[in-house]
Formats: sequence, structure tokens, C-alpha cells
Amino acid sequence: MSEIVYLNGEFIALENAKISVLDRGFIFGDGVYEVIPAYSRHPFRLAEHLVRFQRSHDAVRIAYPFSDAEWTRLVHDLIARNAGEDQSIYLQVTRGVAKRDHAFPKDARPTVFGMSTPLVTPAKEAVDDGVHGITAVDYRWLKCDVKSTSLLANCLLRQQAADAGAVEVVMFRDGFLTEGSSSNVFVVKNGVILATPKDNLVLPGITYDVVLELARANGIPLEVRPISEAEVRAADEIWVTSSTKEVLAVSTLDERAVGGGKPGTVFRRMHQLYQDFKRTVMRQAA
Repeated sequence: MSEIVYLNGEFIALENAKISVLDRGFIFGDGVYEVIPAYSRHPFRLAEHLVRFQRSHDAVRIAYPFSDAEWTRLVHDLIARNAGEDQSIYLQVTRGVAKRDHAFPKDARPTVFGMSTPLVTPAKEAVDDGVHGITAVDYRWLKCDVKSTSLLANCLLRQQAADAGAVEVVMFRDGFLTEGSSSNVFVVKNGVILATPKDNLVLPGITYDVVLELARANGIPLEVRPISEAEVRAADEIWVTSSTKEVLAVSTLDERAVGGGKPGTVFRRMHQLYQDFKRTVMRQAA
């Protein structure tokens, strides 16, 4: 079955999707995107994803091309036109096609693209044993709260982790934790979950929000505050979270064991709470 994508008003086969080389997304990385997981063919936390999507548009002054109802129909159409019970829906909007000039064009129409790929969540072995992580200096731009297609720094950092055989890179700026190259990062110390506050240096993660909601609803101690590099390196547990990683424990950081070198008790509880929450949401959507 050929993969079906959406491009500027049409559903077409992926191999037939074409854009101009003058598209500002191609020339400048001048665009924003969103990734929405769909379980059993139902999008997860779609309303929250669309809030973040519009926020990214507003931050970079790209006109939001559709209403939330229209985005919702598009997401469901993409799921329906593609195979697989679990899918990852990717939406991207660029500023559009114009002659190459750094200043915004006055009359360009946004380019709207959407596609579905198989949603691959962490393997049981990764959940049971944890994954390897490394650390690096966060040298990205100062608007990391915008989900921009300009991801070269993230790619370089993620490749640094891949070269080291690690799943993610945990980043620090000026001695404090920010996030991973494609995930948020949590720390646990003495049974307390520590979370970095939302600011311009951290992407406001949808899974991040779920973790905070579940911790508060289930009486798990939680502090949202700046976290020093020293605290991260002395942590009992470290987690990475995202729409595809869900909640995943880091068992070694820079080749040193985190805590006992295995996913900890707070992680195991949160992982189960997350899976239960996900199943409940999907049952309600069915």
C-alpha cells in the first residue's frame, strides 16, 4: 500500500509529492511542525498538540492556515488513508514559496504538508533495562520552546549520541539541565521527581505535561524548578519523555550507572501509570 500524504489541499502518493526549491522551508528552514501519536488509529492528546502547533505559528509569525476542526479532520483523514493501527502523524507548515530574501515575503501562501509513518514505541527490553545516554553542552538557539523545522543543532547533538551508541543526549546550559535533543528530561532524587520549568530553553512537551498530571494526581512528590548539572549526575533516576519515547529510563549516563544501573521504582510506577492513562484515553476515543 502506497503511503498517502497531504500537500496543499491534496492527498497524494508520497512519491508524487513535490515542492518548489524556493520554498522557504527548504531554503531557510522557515517553518514549524508537530508530531502526534495515534494509538489504535486514534490520535493521542490531539487538542494539546494543536495548541502547541498554533503557538509555534504565532511565535514565528506564520499564518495558522486551518482551524482546529480542519486540522482534526486532516489528522483523521491521514490515519484513515494509511495502514497501521499505531501511527505517527507529522504536520509541517512553512512560510511558503518566494524569491530568496531573509525578510518575510508579503504575499507567500504557507505550504502545508502532512504524513503518517509507523509509530514505533520503545521495545520491552529498553523499558525493562533502561537506555544509554550521554551529556553535551546545549548550543542551540534561544527559542527552543518553538517547534521549528530548523533542527540542525538538534541533529548534530542526536548524532553525537548515536555515534556513542546512546539513545539520547542530555543537555546543559550554564550549568543547568535543559532537555534532550528530541525529548524532555526528568530527574528523580530521594523519591522526588524533578522537572525543568517551561521557558524559552525547553520545548513544552505533551508527554511532559502528562507526567506532571499523573504525578500530581497520584501523590508522587514533584518539584518543578531549575536542576543543576550536579543534581543530574547524582540522580537516582533519569528519564526521557516524548511522544515516541513515551517515558523511558536512562540507566547509564556518560558510561556511568544512574542509581543502581536499572530503571528505578519511581520510573516503574510512572511507566505503568502512563500506560494505564493511555489505554483509558484510547478507550474513551473509541
